[in-house]
Amino acid sequence: MRFSTALFALPAFAASVLAQTQDHQVMVGQSGLSFTPSSVTAAAGDTVTFVFFPKNHTVTQSTFAAPCTKMAGGIASGFQPVTADQTSVPAMTITVNDTTPLWFYCGQQSPVSHCGMGMVFAVNPTAEKSFESFQTAANATLAATSSTNTTTSGTTASSGTAAAGASGTASAGVAAASPSASTTSTTGANASGAMSLGAHAGAILATVGLAFGMLL
Repeated sequence: MRFSTALFALPAFAASVLAQTQDHQVMVGQSGLSFTPSSVTAAAGDTVTFVFFPKNHTVTQSTFAAPCTKMAGGIASGFQPVTADQTSVPAMTITVNDTTPLWFYCGQQSPVSHCGMGMVFAVNPTAEKSFESFQTAANATLAATSSTNTTTSGTTASSGTAAAGASGTASAGVAAASPSASTTSTTGANASGAMSLGAHAGAILATVGLAFGMLL
């Protein structure tokens, strides 16, 4: 009888633990080149679920100093192509290990850098390192790339062919992964920073309405 009582008590205990955490849903590309919401405040143990919308986006971890450059060892969903007629879409869930600020961007470069257009996201931004400052820095990478391309496009190499334009990928230094990082990974994506990938990352199918216009 005591054993049976313990079995019945376990679900109640699990429910109590789950009630203390929160899942923050983030829509990737639902409203154009954006994450919705653009930032969340999450406690240790909370999860963040990224739901992907058309056309083909990524969730890639970066740093505040280099918003459009993949963080070494950081989380990267890879490209998640979604068509407008899909009735279920892929999702990726991460677990927040502490309240350290975390920074993400979309790595799509075609036909233009989505990160450079401001498609970035933050977990636990601070007054000193705000989401607005992070997004402004991301926008600046597009302006810098456009300026470089304009300069090089008018230069002709000795062979008679136009010199190549600068890459759209930022070349700033990449910070090392936080020592507090969990290293659980699924579908080939490495967990880093103050989070870990959930066991069902990349395998969740979230049914959502897809009534929106196609952008880029």
